[in-house]
Amino acid sequence: MTEASSARSARRHHWRREVVELAALFTAVAVADAAANTIAHGPSGPALLCAAAVALVATAAFHVWWSRRHENAPPPTHTGATAPSPAAPASGAGGQGTVLWRMRTTVRDEPGSLAALCAALAAQHVDILSLQTHPLSEGTVDEFLLRAPGSLAPRELTRTVAGAGGTHSWLERADTHDLVDAPTRMLGLATRTALDSAELPLVLRQLLGRCTIHSVPARSLTGRPLAEEVPAEGVLEEHAMRFRDPSGGSLTIERPQLPFTPTEFARVRALVELDARLGRRVPPRRDVLTLPEGDEITVRRADASDLAAAREMHDRCSSRTLALRYHGPVGDADRYLEHLLSPRFGRTLVVETSGRLVALGHLLWDGDETEVALLVEDVWQQRGIGAELLRRLVEMAAEAGCESVYAITQASNTGMVAAMRGLGLPLDYQIEEGTLVITTRPAGVPARSVGAAQDGTGSS
Repeated sequence: MTEASSARSARRHHWRREVVELAALFTAVAVADAAANTIAHGPSGPALLCAAAVALVATAAFHVWWSRRHENAPPPTHTGATAPSPAAPASGAGGQGTVLWRMRTTVRDEPGSLAALCAALAAQHVDILSLQTHPLSEGTVDEFLLRAPGSLAPRELTRTVAGAGGTHSWLERADTHDLVDAPTRMLGLATRTALDSAELPLVLRQLLGRCTIHSVPARSLTGRPLAEEVPAEGVLEEHAMRFRDPSGGSLTIERPQLPFTPTEFARVRALVELDARLGRRVPPRRDVLTLPEGDEITVRRADASDLAAAREMHDRCSSRTLALRYHGPVGDADRYLEHLLSPRFGRTLVVETSGRLVALGHLLWDGDETEVALLVEDVWQQRGIGAELLRRLVEMAAEAGCESVYAITQASNTGMVAAMRGLGLPLDYQIEEGTLVITTRPAGVPARSVGAAQDGTGSS
């Protein structure tokens, strides 16, 4: 049946129904008039009223039975074109499309509890793409990946879950990366951790969602103990997990908005133990570049083995260059190097030529944000080295999924300002008492070779 014939048939049905309803109305008026005359002028008026009441009740009962019978009947079968299913709304130009959600809720550990929740979601045309269960002593935490109609508001979705018995519910938007099943995802995160020590904080954040990771060294720069003693098996609390940091000190993970489960604790512990067994490791990649003046430089990742060479570079830098970089007493500069070269706190790039280091670039993890910092030896400034380091660090931040990158320097450090502007990204500036904070979002940083980085930079 085509759409045009269906429309004509529907109009015919409406016309016939209107004629029947009009005839029934006239019949009802005639019957009511006859009944009124009979009751008013006849001796059996009360008997007729009782009979009419019985007939009315019988008619109503028949109507209810007939309606329920057709309501439970299977839908008619269409041939030809398939009718669209209400459970899968279209995502065309005029449709609302669908939205991916990650949802976690706690249900009673009773038979049928999960089934009731799934039935409630199905009634809202919500498709369950994946499900993970985390058994607890007082119930079961179920974690869903859902595809819901775009017209379904988040508040309505959580209200539906609560009505089906879900408690302590949590909801956030998901993306296509969440479609990977849990074992495959864990293997991918373990591979990233095995290849690079600096990846551990990043993979933990990707595994757990929005969380804060604190890596506390065993001792301060002055030798004072900092990290608390953590048992070898780790510590699980409701909103915090603590482990021994493989590089020394402690590793604390906090998530105030959502309690941790024993399953998550076991997964994190496995990744931390893997990192500890493999030891410090840095990808061996080296890039040889040619500066506009013709000098060749090598850019590579740094680690703790570069500590001595970095200190020698410090000795060759002027006091002003070190002060611009570390924003404090020049005598404390060497104390920061061991922290900065640790892969636990971020990633460091070095530039070397003729067998010695001439520049350092740091990408430091700082919660949801990331700090970038540069130090270029005086005689190698204004040659494009700082701009090349900065671009590579921002690209690394984009690959790691960092939302924003900021640099802290002094307003007089025109080299760092020029390098940030050379990124070709929108920048935000905040200045207070001579301290300048420049923030950008690394997504979409354009690629550019070192030969084009003619603006140059000094230290930051």
